[in-house]
Amino acid sequence: MLKNTDCRWTDGNDGDFKRFYLKTEEFYSSIVGGVENRRDFVPYNISESITKVLIVSVDGVPVACAGIKPYSDIEVEIKRVWVDPEYRGRHIAEDMMKKIEGRAKTIGFKRAILQTRPQMEAAVSLYLKLGYKLIDNYPPYDRLDGAICFAKDL
Repeated sequence: MLKNTDCRWTDGNDGDFKRFYLKTEEFYSSIVGGVENRRDFVPYNISESITKVLIVSVDGVPVACAGIKPYSDIEVEIKRVWVDPEYRGRHIAEDMMKKIEGRAKTIGFKRAILQTRPQMEAAVSLYLKLGYKLIDNYPPYDRLDGAICFAKDL
């Protein structure tokens, strides 16, 4: 992590996370041509359902988040990996991913899964760099056009 960077664990009810959640909603909608093009995805991304959230702050200002929530007894789903645009390119997302993978493994999960869109090129590149493999879409994304899913053994 960068100098003057702090991390804290919280949950999907955290105020900073809710602020990031709204930013991600706006960003994701802009990527796919409007909220109407992702309306079917929204019910599966409610912030309160994300049980463990990592918030990263630089100089005391929250700049990034990532969350996990149980998917099955052995799988954890990674949700809402976000870095404010002015802090991108500093390896914050990569460091966050490693931290949440470590947390998931410590809790007892054996595999991390996640869903994104092909248009999220930076995210796809990051996941591949970190050893994630493209998999068949898992429910509910197996019924939603435009989703791609990845997994990584922890």
